[in-house]
Amino acid sequence: MTTEEKQREILKLKRELDAIIIAHNYQIPEIQDVADFIGDSLELSRKVSNLENNMVFFCGVKFMAETAKVLSPNKHIYLPNTEAGCRMADMVNAESLRKFKKKYPGAKTVCYVNTTAETKTECDICCTSANATAVVNSLDVDTVLFVPDGNLASYTQTKTSKKIIPYPGFCYVHNLITENDVEMARLLHPDAIVIVHPEAKLEASKAADYVLSTGGMVKLAKETAKKEIVVGTEEGMIYRLQKENPHKKFYPIKEKLICQGMKAITLDDLLSSMRNLKYEIELPESIIEKAYKPIKRMVDLK
Repeated sequence: MTTEEKQREILKLKRELDAIIIAHNYQIPEIQDVADFIGDSLELSRKVSNLENNMVFFCGVKFMAETAKVLSPNKHIYLPNTEAGCRMADMVNAESLRKFKKKYPGAKTVCYVNTTAETKTECDICCTSANATAVVNSLDVDTVLFVPDGNLASYTQTKTSKKIIPYPGFCYVHNLITENDVEMARLLHPDAIVIVHPEAKLEASKAADYVLSTGGMVKLAKETAKKEIVVGTEEGMIYRLQKENPHKKFYPIKEKLICQGMKAITLDDLLSSMRNLKYEIELPESIIEKAYKPIKRMVDLK
């Protein structure tokens, strides 16, 4: 089958199943083109919980599909490829987090949404890259443990007076983005603004014009008067930004910023998952109940 034939078959199955296809901003273009909704992990999970459809094919990585399941426990959430994982999320688990917490009695723990459902059960509150500062500042303690992304923790530390103790985790893709990359981008594209994700090294965040979540990047790209933008995040983001803003130019801050987990899902995987209802996310009720609490606390923040 050609790409177009596969996409037509996917859309046909979607109608027959009364299903919804969700895709993260970093998914391959062919997946983005058949998705009903494209966005960041929490945005998509919220979208799932607000939909009437009970069958969802989540094209992202496993922790994202788990978050959707936690927020919508009665829905059928499918991850089309079980190899679609997040190395950063796998750098911490519930046991290692419990050991980390024991070293700092009295501190409270903020879990980035880029964690497994089981890890979230050990957290006081969750955060996204967009609201990390607000979440940290909402806590009634002076010392905060931040899990698992050390780069996001370091960036958040520049925005708060609280003491943040980072867990030694990182995104292997964003961790490649350096201050030198920002400076090189300015030389190559002198008329462009430079935006980077806060999972990048702190030196890169400090050197960039804007530090934004993927959702923030989408918003800025639409609103800015600038016609050229250098994008410091996983390369899949460029496709969405260019598609939605055809009269602007977008450049990757460097080549080969590729998340293998995000790129694991293919059209064949999605088609097979829909045909055979494969790889449904299943979580123990106890995990769902405990993981829901820190997510709900974050969502309830004004």
